[in-house]
Amino acid sequence: MSTETTAGTEPAALVGRAGAPFPVRIEHGKVAEFARAVGLDPAELAGSDGEPVPPATFLTTARLWSGPANDPWTGAGRNRSRVLHGEQEFVFHGRCPRVGETLTATSRIESVFEKSGRRGGTLRFSVTVTEFRDAAGTLVAEARSTGIETSRAATG
Repeated sequence: MSTETTAGTEPAALVGRAGAPFPVRIEHGKVAEFARAVGLDPAELAGSDGEPVPPATFLTTARLWSGPANDPWTGAGRNRSRVLHGEQEFVFHGRCPRVGETLTATSRIESVFEKSGRRGGTLRFSVTVTEFRDAAGTLVAEARSTGIETSRAATG
């Protein structure tokens, strides 16, 4: 794990970095497992075709299909031990993803900005967007994640 932070990198230099696209398969069994894990009865998710409609937060599982080449932060010198997950948002463009479909996901760094913190030094906020497109290339959904990286370990 890197011990340096992105604090020495200008925010503008990080914006626009993208990882390689990767497939996200929406599988019946995985949707049912996810539903149980978050306390839902998979039968309650049945759509009009009888197949379960994945919960909105199911797209968080896309990370299970991705690797370092798909992460726009790979090689950016980010110290993951100092990154906090600040916020997560899902935006759907029309329909929800469907069981049986394979989406193509691509993650990119949308914005980076800094604020002064009291205990952790400079705080670098970043928004990473993962776009999910169907086989026709139509944007189906976006996952927007806000990370907060501290420039030094927080003190008590």
